[in-house]
Amino acid sequence: MTTVLISGASIAGPALAYWLDRYGFDVTVVERSGAIRGGGYAIDIRGTARDVVDRMGLLPRLRSAHVGTQKISFVDPDGAPIATLQPESLTGGTEGLDLEVRRGDLADALYAPVKDRVEFRFGDSIAVLDDRGDRVDVVFESGVRQSFDLVIGADGLHSTTRRLVFGPEEQFHWYVGYTFAGFTLPNEFGLAHEGVVWNVPGRSAVLYAHEPDEPVHGFLNFRQQEPPYDAFRNPAAQRELVSARFPDEGWHVPRLVRAMREADDLFFDVVSQIHMPAWSRGRVALVGDAAYATSFLSGQGSSVALVGAYVLAGELATYDGRTTAFTAYEQRIRGFVEQNQALVEIGRSSLTPETQELIDARNEALNSESMTGDQGREANTALQLPEYGSAA
Repeated sequence: MTTVLISGASIAGPALAYWLDRYGFDVTVVERSGAIRGGGYAIDIRGTARDVVDRMGLLPRLRSAHVGTQKISFVDPDGAPIATLQPESLTGGTEGLDLEVRRGDLADALYAPVKDRVEFRFGDSIAVLDDRGDRVDVVFESGVRQSFDLVIGADGLHSTTRRLVFGPEEQFHWYVGYTFAGFTLPNEFGLAHEGVVWNVPGRSAVLYAHEPDEPVHGFLNFRQQEPPYDAFRNPAAQRELVSARFPDEGWHVPRLVRAMREADDLFFDVVSQIHMPAWSRGRVALVGDAAYATSFLSGQGSSVALVGAYVLAGELATYDGRTTAFTAYEQRIRGFVEQNQALVEIGRSSLTPETQELIDARNEALNSESMTGDQGREANTALQLPEYGSAA
């Protein structure tokens, strides 16, 4: 039986574990966190990715977790309304078919079918990888040593697996030009099942609400010429940088800045993508954000990860040779990935236009109802999901 180590238990990792287990592989998942991470902002599952979770039998559970954002509103610097749209006009989704669930709910749903079938090692991670040609020798941070037939990195944008095998992140990292802070705060705004976007050139502030009695998610996103490397491991510097970029008094910006400073769940990062000439080397391959992060401005990160996991497992089950399987995986979905990565330009022009002229053009498009989401819809359905052999 082929042994596979998957690094990462967010979205791509558990999805890949599910399919590999179905096809008869001996799977181990290692995850740095102490457990599956719950909560989080809502993510969308649409197009081809919806077919993946349907084939996993997860639709009933995910439908019950559907948060159902009903509208996205845009306001001017003083908080006066500009326009209100259905989310599908921006995302390219299909009303009544798309799923919108909290990231933690999706992670739990993916974990549940395999938690008793696959070995999960929480609180550990890969320290050393040595591809010996006939196996991969792994040393974990815990000191445990073990060999596997294959290793798959599903460990996100800042993948350790990618760094150990392919080299430093910088050579694959495409910085979109924005930095953001995400956090939660009390819902003092009377919002429910909606998002509100505030803009000035190169900056946006967003409130995103699920249920009226739950905290809302706040986001502060701003143009930054170079990634703020000095702030990445310094929460105090992060808070100072974001505060300095949002001195505004309009709308709820002061409340958002104050909440960001006080938040115990602050998430700070750059808006970026991963572009690689190849997603595998030897006995090691990458899936999801580790291989082809699309960025949150595309709205497709989790959907692309689900599709990638399904196809990678299917190709490994189809071909005896790993090289052939890895090549087929890449050939099958690279076009789909690139089409969804291109959606970042729509997200950037819609959510954080860089100049007042671009904001004015965006606002005119909002009010003329010319935003249809067609490009997003075309991208998220661009791949017809392959049929693979019967499960073990």
